Amino acid sequence: MDVSLFDYDLPNELIAQTPIEDRTSSKLMVVGKKTGERKDSTFAELPSFLQAGDLLILNNSRVRHARLLGIKEETGAKIELLLLKPLGSDRWEALVKPAKRVKPDTIISFGDGELKAVAENPTEMAGGWVFRLEYEGDVETLFSRLGEMPLPPYIRERLEDDERYQTVYSREVGSAAAPTAGLHFTKELLDKCKAKGVEIGYLTLHVGLGTFRPVSVENVENHTMHAEYYELSAEVASQIKKAKDEGRRVIAVGTTSVRTLETIANQPAGFRETSGWTDIFIYPGYRFQVVDAMITNFHLPKSTLLMLVSAFSTRNIMLQAYKTAVDKGYRFFSFGDAMFIQ
Repeated sequence: MDVSLFDYDLPNELIAQTPIEDRTSSKLMVVGKKTGERKDSTFAELPSFLQAGDLLILNNSRVRHARLLGIKEETGAKIELLLLKPLGSDRWEALVKPAKRVKPDTIISFGDGELKAVAENPTEMAGGWVFRLEYEGDVETLFSRLGEMPLPPYIRERLEDDERYQTVYSREVGSAAAPTAGLHFTKELLDKCKAKGVEIGYLTLHVGLGTFRPVSVENVENHTMHAEYYELSAEVASQIKKAKDEGRRVIAVGTTSVRTLETIANQPAGFRETSGWTDIFIYPGYRFQVVDAMITNFHLPKSTLLMLVSAFSTRNIMLQAYKTAVDKGYRFFSFGDAMFIQ
């Protein structure tokens, strides 16, 4: 399957640069996954499209202040690290800019030496290196104080309030990018969903940049996903199993929730308390095991996320929905509008 089949034209002015003031006032396109029928609404009206007994699954991962600006001790050259994932024993995988300034044993200093990163070896990812961190105290506290929010490269406006790139229910620190479908929710909207009889459960998937990186191969089947860490509690596993046994809808908020649920559903033990790493790649031809509906944003052309929603519906239905969104001036990507596929 050729990657070019998932391309579409998007005017630059439709790429949302800042979040709207009221999270729930974003547009919501409701799409029939089998019929392609479309309805324009707003996210505030989401409860009207839900049913009593639906189980809404949200990703409670919180974005780490993973962008660190430092200097190379040897020369004083400015170097940027984007921390991607911990490897244990204070070793981290990171992206480096400019990567050509780094070699084994290069030391990068942050915050007057409060935190140092010692380069060990490059990774297979372009610009990727493994670093050993040296510091005293709690490293997450240092990240919060010395680091910055790692906004996607297509966002060029300064974010005035970092919490607007966090979901209101974020709790577990570890993502390099936000699970953006959840950015539309407020606590009040979640309460309205509960009042309608909708159950809510939380899982954790720490979002890595691999999910959003463009597919560089021509054939979809040749693409390899970057692994991301997930956790599911016994309580939520029981919620999911009970909902499926009773024929109630499991609605995933975001492609990160979709990928986690489908990863666990494909395991022999099924839904139970579990954690691990997933590199599941969902594209047309995949048979969904657990997700009945999903809430998601509008994704980059030729991205694995567009392939995922195309697998959930069809490629033609999704591309037609995207064309309609462009024609109607929907806002795209992280701070953009949403789609409810059911």
